[in-house]
Order: sequence, then structure tokens, then C-alpha cells
Amino acid sequence: MRSPRTPPAARRRRRPRRGATAAATGALVILLTACGAGDPDPDATEPPAADTTATSPALPPTTGTFDYQLGDAYGEAGEFDVVGRDVTADPLPDAYNVCYVNGFQTQPGTLEDWRRDAPDALLRDASGAVVTDPDWPDEVVLDPSDEQRRAAILAVVGPQVSACAERGFDAVELDNLDTFLRFDGVDADGAMTLATAYADLAHGAGLAVGQKNAADVGADAREVAGFDFAVVEECARYDECGAYRDVYGEHVLQIEYDDGGPDLAEVCDAPDRAPLTILRDRLLVGPDDPSYVREQCD
Repeated sequence: MRSPRTPPAARRRRRPRRGATAAATGALVILLTACGAGDPDPDATEPPAADTTATSPALPPTTGTFDYQLGDAYGEAGEFDVVGRDVTADPLPDAYNVCYVNGFQTQPGTLEDWRRDAPDALLRDASGAVVTDPDWPDEVVLDPSDEQRRAAILAVVGPQVSACAERGFDAVELDNLDTFLRFDGVDADGAMTLATAYADLAHGAGLAVGQKNAADVGADAREVAGFDFAVVEECARYDECGAYRDVYGEHVLQIEYDDGGPDLAEVCDAPDRAPLTILRDRLLVGPDDPSYVREQCD
């Protein structure tokens, strides 16, 4: 967990760790294979632009019940109006579903696949070693610094974004946009170009696109890359909610955690909190787990 004294530009996103089990990893491999991911074309540059004539995708509702389920996916059809789930999970029927995709770092258990399929897309230090995230040492930072590397990344991650639409999700949230603020070797322009390519792909598939955390880049994320809404963790705890609301208005999904931040009453009374704000346990477990917590502001 980051220190509250950490400067905003160096802040790490607060994504809860999802179980990197063999089953989940296997499901992701199957998902990618089904969507046609493969070795990138060495002569490829940027992928063709998405169809921009499609109808604008629907944004998440700003009223109703909300849950964030990157750990355990649960619930009956109609139980929640808005729900966030991992790319390896199924969408919840009769809800607005947001699909989690890690757009700028590798997922746990997939490094060897990246070494085989897109080795040049991995960020490396001066010695040639891959750069891992110190908070998440089983994730390696991706390098979007040039067209060939971005094409290689899109060949792997792009099918996940497309699969979110094919499987019935309404939107995608793209994690770790702020790697260029946290790692010196990541090119800022390249990261934003990659973000724009993700957003174009998602919009072309009918998905809305959510910015995940990264309060410091919200204006560019919306105006340059084309993000539509935000999914934010602990903005009340770190006094960032206003930054997201200034950019996205009511279209912010806010998650606070129960392990040291402000209590729910304080969060709910804040003038800049999102219309859909919940308090959850950090591991995002299901209701059958004794550590499960889920409360929502009225």
C-alpha cells in the first residue's frame, strides 16, 4: 500500500490483487486464442483506425446499485445495476458490466507468453533486464515507446478488449495508464498513443472506455485518448475525487476500501464523491467469505 505522503505523480494504483491461479491463467490463454491473438507482424506499424461512425456507447448509469468484483464474481441477474469484473469472468445478466483489462503491464503468470510472442514489448532497464512493478513483482511493465512495440502490445491485449464486447460487457476499464508517471523508461507520448488505440478499438466494438485511477492524467485521458468515464479506487482517502469529477462529471465509479481509509459516513458526506460509491474489502472476496465487506452510499 502506498504512503499517503507519496507525491501524486509517483502514486501506484490501488488495484486489488486478483488470484493468479492456473485456472484463471488458462482461461485467459483460451480467450486470447479464440480471439486470434498471435505473433505480431514485424513489419506492422499502427493498427487501422477503428470505425468512428458507430453510435456512441452507453455510459454507466449514475444511479442504482454498484459492485466491484475483480476478486470473486457473484450475484444474481438484476441484483446490481453496475458491476466491474475481470476479463476472465462472465458479465452479470441484467447489469451494466465493466470489463477489467490490464493495458500497460503484464498479468501474473503470463510473462513467458510475452517473452515468446512479444519480447520487444517488455520495458527493460539499462542492463537489459525486464522492469517489474515493485508493488506487483509478478507484473512487468510494457514499453509503448514506438509503433512496432505498440503493435506487438495490441496484438496481445487488443483481443482481450475485443473479447469483452463479444462476451457481452458494456465497457472496458484499462489499468496502469500511469506507468509513464511511475517508470522513467516509459514514453509518455507512446503511452497516450497506445491508450488512444485501445479506446478506438473499444469504441469500434461498441464499448465505453473507463480510465482506471491516474488522477494526474484525467484531462488528457479524456480529451486526447478518448476515455468516457472513470473507475477510481480510494479517491476519498487520497483527496483525488474532485480531480475525476472535474473531468468526468457524474460518470465516476468510486471504490473505497475498509482497511484504514475514511469510514463510509465520511466518504458519503463528501461533496465531491461519486454518485455510485461503495466501500469494499480490499481483496474483493464474495459474500461467503468472512472478510467480505460491501456498503454503498445512498
